Amino acid sequence: MLITNGRRARQVAGWAGIACAALLVTACNSPVRSAVAPAPSTAAGTRTFLARGQDINGTFLYRPACHGLGCALSGDSTVILSRMTWSTWSATEAIGTGIDKLDACDPDCAAGPVYPVRTVVTLSDPVKVCSSSGPRWVWTRASFRFPNGLPTALRGGNGPQNPWRFDSLVSAARQSCAG
Repeated sequence: MLITNGRRARQVAGWAGIACAALLVTACNSPVRSAVAPAPSTAAGTRTFLARGQDINGTFLYRPACHGLGCALSGDSTVILSRMTWSTWSATEAIGTGIDKLDACDPDCAAGPVYPVRTVVTLSDPVKVCSSSGPRWVWTRASFRFPNGLPTALRGGNGPQNPWRFDSLVSAARQSCAG
């Protein structure tokens, strides 16, 4: 009887060890999520938007071409996307090519020259915004690649922030969904 109970205990411990290992493998292979909010589900109908000028009370853009005046990424219009084409626009990432109109802000942003720079932009890290029209997911991070490089005036310490985290948008989104 003692031998049977000992064998059964080892079997239970063995199965428990296998189950624990399976949980660890699953946890370690899961994609990392943003600390801001969980990423939106990939269910049909989920859309992630670009908040024009990082304003959660303004216009939400979905796969914008950004023709005409372009799509302001910054609230002060020192970074504007233009003539965009999007190869990817999913619930978790958008990748597009076009022109990034960058203000050199020299001597100041109002009088500084604007440089049109060929760019590949990746938008990521969506966060949920709560509004009277319902919840929406918006991008909070932009990473840029400049295939032809940057003009001399925008190199080094004068270069654009890359990657760029939209901290004010993240804070506003948190407040919009609080309570």
